[in-house]
Formats: sequence, structure tokens, C-alpha cells
Amino acid sequence: MRVWIAGAGYGRGAVLEEKDARIPVADHGITVGDGVFETVRAQNGRPFALTRHLKRLARSAQGLGMDEPDLELIADGVAQAVAANPELPDARVRITVTDGAGPLGSDRGQGEQTAIVALGPFPGIAPATDVALAPWPRNEFGALAGLKTTSYADNVRALAYARERGATEAVFRNIGGNLCEGTGSNVFVVLDGRLVTPPLSAGPLAGITRELVLEWFGGEEEDVPMERLPEITEAFLTSTGRDVQPILNIDDQRVSAEPGPVTAKAMAVFAERSAADIDP
Repeated sequence: MRVWIAGAGYGRGAVLEEKDARIPVADHGITVGDGVFETVRAQNGRPFALTRHLKRLARSAQGLGMDEPDLELIADGVAQAVAANPELPDARVRITVTDGAGPLGSDRGQGEQTAIVALGPFPGIAPATDVALAPWPRNEFGALAGLKTTSYADNVRALAYARERGATEAVFRNIGGNLCEGTGSNVFVVLDGRLVTPPLSAGPLAGITRELVLEWFGGEEEDVPMERLPEITEAFLTSTGRDVQPILNIDDQRVSAEPGPVTAKAMAVFAERSAADIDP
């Protein structure tokens, strides 16, 4: 694999073999998780919804108190990295921006940011999935709420918890006792015949696929108390890695034996619209 990297001694960016890419051991993305990232799907050299992803990258950086990343430079880095890996016609493109080298503590340094674009194969999307409820809540009032940062260890822990229980995703409640999000996904449910997803005030990431489903298909943003989960009749996850993926079981609760009509329609609309517009 070839990666693109800027900063950290690479100036405005260079494409390197993965084994040759180096960043300082004191980079704040490593020492304290002081960075932001995006994951984009690129098919046949064309990244999907890149403009939206880069705008969210900038919002996350602003929320973290970082300098605004050079989005034009990063977009060019994405193009270079994708072109340098033609053996990956369906690629997962990981964009990472850190605050660069800094002290071995929480204080920030004065160095330039580090930007990295790395690629890997895009995993196949299962036709449906089961999820587990994470035992730890999301803090919707925390400084990182709604930001896509490299401080991801709580997601790693929760996903491992779900995998141990035969699920592919863990879903969090928030401190207020309402449905929040998955470790790397947003959640939609059908409740009282309406398609509902938690509002951003509940603490979830403003997912790109979530945003497009609301624009293209519809749905309401509304708090969903956890005690109402037994009442839902359909549910699905949305993310770059899942598109619109039906949920069959939540822990031991059967949601549906197969994708329901609302979910099936949302899947069809998303597939059609995303195929028609590479950068909506």
C-alpha cells in the first residue's frame, strides 16, 4: 500500500510506500489522541461524498481547538493516494489529521499538523446485522461529543464487547437515558410508524450517511428513550462502512426477521441516489 503524508518533515505532501512513512514519536495523535479523521469510500478511483467529509473534518478540528486543516491540500492528497493504489478498486480511504509533534502531555506544541491518507480494501457489507447495547453511556455534554476524533478507545472497547456477543456493532445510550449512536454508525428506528433518529443534541456524530438518508428519504430527529426500544418495529444502521444496514436483533430482542418495508425503501433510495451522484 502507498500512503500520502504531509507535515512531519514531508512539506506539502508525498506519496510513500507504507513501510517508508514515518511520523515523530511525540506526535500528539499518538501520545494523547489529539487529532481528527474521516473514512471515505472510493470506488474505481472516485471517493464518495468527499466534500461533505472534508467539511466535517474541519468542523471536528474546530471543535477540538485545532487549526483548520488545509482542505484543498488534503483533497489533493486523497486523489494522489487513490491513484497510487490502483489495485484497490473498492477502497476504504482513511484521512487523519493530528496536531503534530508536541509535549508528552496535554499541552500543545507549536509545530505543523500531520496529515495522512491511507488506503485499505473496503469490507463487504452484510445484508443485515445484530447489535449489542454497550454498558457504558455516551456523554452528550462532553467536549468531544459529536466530533470525529482519534480518541477512539471507548469505541474499540465497546465494539470488542459487541463482538464477544456475536454482534457486529455496539450501540450506546447517552447520560440522559436516550438512544445515541453506534461505535461507528448512526441508528434509525421505526417507532409509532415513524422513522426516527436521535438528534445531534443527544450526542451522536453527524454522520454523512445519516445526513443523506434524512435528505433523500426523510425521517425525524427525536429523542428515543431506551425503555421504548421494545416498541420499535424496524431499525437500521447508517455509515460509510455499512450504507443502510438493517438490524435484526438488539441484544436478545428480535426487531424483525427480515428488513421491514421502511428499511427496504431507505436502502433502495440510498443505493439509487448515491450511484447517481458521487459528491452529493
